Amino acid sequence: MKKIVVLTGAGISAESGIKTFRDADGLWEGHDIMAVASPIGWKKNPELVLDFYNKRRAQLLTVQPNSAHKILAELEQLFTLQIITQNVDDLHERAGSSSVLHLHGELLKVRSVANETCILDWKTDLHIGTSDPQGHQLRPHIVWFGEAVPLLDKAIEIVTTAEVLIIIGTSLQVYPAAGLMHFIQPNVPVYYIDPKPATIYDLANPLKVIPLTAVEGMKVVKEELLHLT
Repeated sequence: MKKIVVLTGAGISAESGIKTFRDADGLWEGHDIMAVASPIGWKKNPELVLDFYNKRRAQLLTVQPNSAHKILAELEQLFTLQIITQNVDDLHERAGSSSVLHLHGELLKVRSVANETCILDWKTDLHIGTSDPQGHQLRPHIVWFGEAVPLLDKAIEIVTTAEVLIIIGTSLQVYPAAGLMHFIQPNVPVYYIDPKPATIYDLANPLKVIPLTAVEGMKVVKEELLHLT
């Protein structure tokens, strides 16, 4: 079974109705991104940050995986498939994918401000004063701008094992995630699905750009992958 590694970004979740901050000139639901997704914003106004993520969490629970998520889950029947996502939603898991690495954290989890290993599942609102068992405030389990990406090394390790790489719904502007494709082995084919694909100048691998939405693009890639089995 071939090893397929999939890098997914906001574009795949957008088709399920999840908005991204890049939709509106850098504003995310009317907020400056640094006010709600940075350590500085958290220190300045933690109530605003918690309210923002409470609303995002509530919205996530109202949407469903789309066909692109489901096709990726179906491909596990034929291939060894690992997803590395920049998205903080759980739509890949709900669609049935069993191996998903969240580079930027998970919206349905919270963690202690004093102990990064104290991570709890969380589907309701989070408030100031809600604490871990040791009494420390809980915060969204999200990698904010300016914070290290703790799973980056694991993601790099996964990418180096790919026999096929699929990139879906990302502008390739957010680093370090955008640099992951450069860790694939020589001659590994790359599929890049995005309705407004970025230009990739410095990738020597075979590259097929598919200027379609995630849903339509994954239909195309699925047919091509079936010829590999």
